[in-house]
Amino acid sequence: MNQTTRRALFKTTASLGATAGVALLGGCATAQSPSGSAVSPLFTLPAITVPIVGSNSTFPVRRIYCIGRNYRAHSIEMGSNPDREPPFFFQKPTDAIQYIAPGTVVDHPYPTLTKNYHYEVELVAALGKGGKNIPIEKALEYVYGYALGLDMTRRDLQRGMGDEKKPWEIGKSFDHSAPIGPIHPVSSIGHIGKAAIWLKVNGATKQSADLSLMIWSVAEQISKLSQAFELFPGDIIYSGTPENVGPVSRGDVIDCHIDGLPNLSVKIV
Repeated sequence: MNQTTRRALFKTTASLGATAGVALLGGCATAQSPSGSAVSPLFTLPAITVPIVGSNSTFPVRRIYCIGRNYRAHSIEMGSNPDREPPFFFQKPTDAIQYIAPGTVVDHPYPTLTKNYHYEVELVAALGKGGKNIPIEKALEYVYGYALGLDMTRRDLQRGMGDEKKPWEIGKSFDHSAPIGPIHPVSSIGHIGKAAIWLKVNGATKQSADLSLMIWSVAEQISKLSQAFELFPGDIIYSGTPENVGPVSRGDVIDCHIDGLPNLSVKIV
């Protein structure tokens, strides 16, 4: 499949998913056998979607990108030099999404294999269109909306793999590791720039900062990502967490906030 056909396919499936909840992947396109006849998929993958505020449509998630160490103080607490480090990104699988409806406290399972499970509160940008080599000054035009999210982390596994110079997906890219609230369209709330962001555990404030303290803004993140990957509608970006990440245990309640968005709350079970 050439790039033009591939881009057209994702634009079409994103449009279908936004209006009918159809997945971007998993049975949304008809394949062909080597003989040229149409074939059916062996099975259909579930649609990974996030509700859109003020709409009956849902937002189909194609890829989850995350930026690491994007607040100066957090970069320092993780042992890095924010003055010299260029932006870096990692991904989570789309089925890591755990939707958290506003006004609810949803059970969030404590994952296996870890004894040091950490919270990271983040602003999430959801893209409504895609492209390559997107200029910074035009990057925000690609944002469909924003949400509040958590980048949950098996910190001991992440650090252990990092110490061995091995990939640390096992610390970041596991089941339920991407709790997220509903997406608020830019057409309704505008772009979120300077805004308070905080996280509490059992009512005690653990993280508290402002989105303006990001090292790389949302626009810069989109621009940088588009140099490495062709972005498409349905891509979402977790834009980094402030300092004072820390552990939670079973029974703890996490409450997250960004000015202009409804709070997100989960109970670790």
